[in-house]
Amino acid sequence: MSGNKKYDIVALGEILIDFTPYGTSAQGNALLEVNPGGAPCNVLAMAAKLGAETAFIGKVGGDAYGRMLKGTAEAAGINTEGMLLDDSVFTTLAFVHLDESGDRSFSFCRKPGADTMLRTDEVREELVREAKIFHFGTLSMTDEPAKSATRSAAGLAKENGALISFDPNYRPLLWSGAKEAKEAMAWGFAQCDILKISDDELELATGEGNVETGAEQLAAQYPNIRLMFVTMGAAGCYFRFGELRGKSPAFPVKTIDTTGAGDTFMGCCLYEIARLGLEKLDKTKVEAMTIFANAAASLITTRKGAICSMPERVEILALMEQAR
Repeated sequence: MSGNKKYDIVALGEILIDFTPYGTSAQGNALLEVNPGGAPCNVLAMAAKLGAETAFIGKVGGDAYGRMLKGTAEAAGINTEGMLLDDSVFTTLAFVHLDESGDRSFSFCRKPGADTMLRTDEVREELVREAKIFHFGTLSMTDEPAKSATRSAAGLAKENGALISFDPNYRPLLWSGAKEAKEAMAWGFAQCDILKISDDELELATGEGNVETGAEQLAAQYPNIRLMFVTMGAAGCYFRFGELRGKSPAFPVKTIDTTGAGDTFMGCCLYEIARLGLEKLDKTKVEAMTIFANAAASLITTRKGAICSMPERVEILALMEQAR
């Protein structure tokens, strides 16, 4: 599907272990399931499931979890030539906390985590040059040297004609304060052609609680953003593309874990954008894209984990048919 470029989507950032609650032991102790995750790689896993050519750039520890993550990404169909194993640091670990509705919060073992230690000279530049779409988030900009590596790679991708895709993916515990996070978000906004942002992140960035008003405010400040998706959880998503505006609903499912839902949504959208190109999109295509993406995102909330839980196309279409 990649056309003139070798890869439809190349993502840079974190791949990590999500420890997800999995009941209690006979002794009454909490059990945790080891789930491979990390937003950029989640996006690639969904896109690869649909048939996209993908590649990941990042760093894990030279430990058992790091080797597991590399194998998991490869099994998901993601090129891992740009994924480094570093014996001097540990693989980043995230602990997922779920409330009664399946919504999640996180705590992290990341001081430092391997994902923050990717250096600019370790980025496989040939992967970046061969990307139709280059995707990243803010988590790779919380600490040096990964912050500089991220900015350098995004610049290289832009120089080589890639569409730039950005997801703020705000995690408060990984920042010294909201001010620093908002600065990183602003840098990403200024670079990207395609933006996926949650309603909470949009309010943080603009101070505006109304999604439509906030999206217009952000687009006016950053006219480079050609296509914007605002994800709204169980309410679905709002999109803005040129003069087009619209909403797509989520699908009613029994949610147990919302981890990776936004990434699944974005993986579906980037797959379609890589296939069609932004220039060929119209309201019908964007609406169809977001409905499909919402169905996929709804499905993954019925499962635990992300990379290994991405839905098949046939499952997504079946949910869409069921909801008609």
